[in-house]
This record gives sequence, C-alpha cells and structure tokens, in this order.
Amino acid sequence: MSSVAPIPDYELEDVRVVSSPQELRAMAEPLRSTILELVLERAATVAELASAVGRPKSTVAYHVGVLVDADMLKVVRTRKVRAMEERFYGRTARIFYVGVVDRRDGKVPPECVNELTAAAAQPVPAHQADTLRGIIRHARISPERAAEFWRRVFALTHEFMQLPRAGDTVYGFVAGLYPTEYPTLPAKDGHDEAPRSDGSQPSALE
Repeated sequence: MSSVAPIPDYELEDVRVVSSPQELRAMAEPLRSTILELVLERAATVAELASAVGRPKSTVAYHVGVLVDADMLKVVRTRKVRAMEERFYGRTARIFYVGVVDRRDGKVPPECVNELTAAAAQPVPAHQADTLRGIIRHARISPERAAEFWRRVFALTHEFMQLPRAGDTVYGFVAGLYPTEYPTLPAKDGHDEAPRSDGSQPSALE
C-alpha cells in the first residue's frame, strides 16, 4: 500500500466542463488563474495564498470570493485559530475544460484563455540558463487520431499534476494540439497512398 500522500490533500472531481461567461471570466483573470494553480498542490487559506502571490489579503479574499461564486473553489476544511475559524480552499475539479460557451445571458464571454500564449513568457529564464526542455512537431493526421492522441496527453497531464512534491523548484508543463496551415509534401506519384490495416505506410520501394 502506497504511503505517498494524495495531491491535492482533498477530494475533487477529475474533470469539469466550464462554459458559462461567469466561469470563463473567473478563470481568465491572471491572479485567479494563479490561485487555482496553487491549490492544486494542497488546500490553502487566504493568508497563505496572499503570502504566496505577494498581494494584500483583502485583494486575494476578493478573488477567492469570485472563484467560489463561480463554483471553481470551495471550502474543503476549517480549523479554529483562537476565536476565529480559518477556512482552507480547494478546487472543485482537477481540470477545468472549456466546453461550448453558453451565450444565453446575452453577454459576450471573454476570450478563452490561450494556455500556450500564457505560458510563452515563462520559459525565458530557463532558456537563458539552458535548462529549458521543449519540442514542437507537426504531423498530418486524421481528426480521430488527433483526438485519441490528445486523450493520451490528457492522461499524462494528470500524472504530472499528481507527482510527489519535492525540492524548491516549480516546473511548468504545457501541451497543445491544434490545426495549422503548415506545408505538406505533395502526394507520391500524384496521389496519396492508403495506409495498411496496421496504420503503416507503404515504403517508396514497394
């Protein structure tokens, strides 16, 4: 039986689809996004979150309230400190997956958070220190195969998020899968050759 403590230290759903303007606005604000990331490690109080982000408790309390109202944070436990009740906040789901945007309230929802754009500036110091690990590749594949590949990436993301915490460095992991207008080679002999039943392509010598 494993003695490794679960991460985070409270129960939550694995995936929750978010689509309402309230949810999208809540998670799009940078400080609120950071708060959501911090409590993926463990539940935290407003004071702990304020200390982590270097912002006043009143500011953090406001943003925590917005996330609670959007049902993205919840109180997962409390404890008595002198005569006060201290609240520990955690996420309602490990992953918030942006689904079909709900426009029924007539409001224009915010732009969905572009995780790749948000992460683009973070690796600069690592690149300068030669500690950046990154790769980008392109492949001409079917939508079905792209969806299956993304499910495997999703599973790898779950694994990364639950790795035992150790050391003093927080590592970032970013993944993306998106259609592009990247160039492709012309078809062989004027037409595409069908792959075999096992998915492999005939060689140029066949």
